[in-house]
Amino acid sequence: MSLAHVLLTSLLEKPSTGFELARRFDRSMGYFWSATHQQIYRELGHMLSKGWLSTLEDEAQPSRKKIYQVEQLGRMELAEWLSKQSPPAQLREDLMVRLRAEAQLGGNLVLPELQRHLQLHQDTLQTYQIIYQKDFADEQPLQRTLYIHKMILELGIQLELEWIKWLQQLIPVLETLQD
Repeated sequence: MSLAHVLLTSLLEKPSTGFELARRFDRSMGYFWSATHQQIYRELGHMLSKGWLSTLEDEAQPSRKKIYQVEQLGRMELAEWLSKQSPPAQLREDLMVRLRAEAQLGGNLVLPELQRHLQLHQDTLQTYQIIYQKDFADEQPLQRTLYIHKMILELGIQLELEWIKWLQQLIPVLETLQD
């Protein structure tokens, strides 16, 4: 997957200015794909040059901001990408390498980082649960798009719960084991 596919998807959901897209990205796609605002703007330029996007000028804005929208070539690119297979993501987690190093060096040097990760996962879980309560707690979505968004959020919640469970099991045992 490339940043272009993430941005095409986001712009299909809602045509936006670069600034709006970057802000929306941080609040939605950013939970599972990271990109800086600079990377987003650079990729928008590439996609414009390929004809995947076009821009409209917002006449209501005094600065005449450009609103990006997906063109047919962009839809075709996204459809082609959707039809391809991809392997399940591998766990590429810096923390796992740190733990392997800890197993060799000892000294519980990684414990503060484990505690920090536990807090980060708890914070993310709380954020996901707030979004879930706001958007999906009342009823089963009848729209396909909302149902897919709900299922992605539920997976995020489950992953955070598993990280928390794993860290809460790991940390106390490491605290008691000495080399």
